[in-house]
Amino acid sequence: MRKLFLILCASTLMFSQTIILGVVPQQSPLKLAKKWSKVTNYLKEKTGYKIVFKTEKSIPTFEEQLYSGAYDIAYMNPYHFVVANHKQNYEAFTRANKNIVGILLAKEKSIPFTKDNLKGKTFLFPAPNAFAATLLTKFELKNHFNFDIDKEAKVLYVNSHDSVYKGISRDVGYIGGGIIRTFNNFKDKNDKDKLNIIYKTNEYPSHPIAFHPRLDKDIVKKIKDAFLSMPEDLTKTLSIKRFIKTNSDEYEIIKSVKPL
Repeated sequence: MRKLFLILCASTLMFSQTIILGVVPQQSPLKLAKKWSKVTNYLKEKTGYKIVFKTEKSIPTFEEQLYSGAYDIAYMNPYHFVVANHKQNYEAFTRANKNIVGILLAKEKSIPFTKDNLKGKTFLFPAPNAFAATLLTKFELKNHFNFDIDKEAKVLYVNSHDSVYKGISRDVGYIGGGIIRTFNNFKDKNDKDKLNIIYKTNEYPSHPIAFHPRLDKDIVKKIKDAFLSMPEDLTKTLSIKRFIKTNSDEYEIIKSVKPL
């Protein structure tokens, strides 16, 4: 009887603890909620803990919450992680198996990356610190083509990747930054058919999932194991083939793109 009582107490404690999973809003909160609610249900079944999805209306708002330690675990871009690790000691534990690649899109099929052609043009980006879509594309145009977007062009930040794609299609901007995964997931056919990928960046470690140090290590292990064993039909929901192990050291290279 005492053993049964202890088991029931342990189960009650597990389900009474709420763990907040923050997700960077690369797409609208509604689209993300539909995808990640399936993940949180799976995590609850596998770990016994109540995992609650949370995102924000914009990437800058997500950054504010992340850097204040609002999330117990979080899916973030690589630069977000470097800052979150510095400010809150978040530690990376898993990521998608594929590396991340930034892309530039336009309605034209090809564009000369020269100062004469790009100077004064309007570039659309989801947010100032969106890693591959903004930081990486800016970094490579400056280093490979000697063109400083911030100094020599017009920049508009439009909150999400989908907003970039719509904006370029509808002539709000000339060139837009994104990533292959969100472009593949962009469902508005009328807009998408007008767009062409005109540049791809080098590869970097993809978005990590990281935990805040206040989270108990046993909980972290259960969540990590659940991600690593996530069935393929569920990872496909996130446009990920599978999750692999990672650690914070893998993201040191990000500081070469934008130092802290």
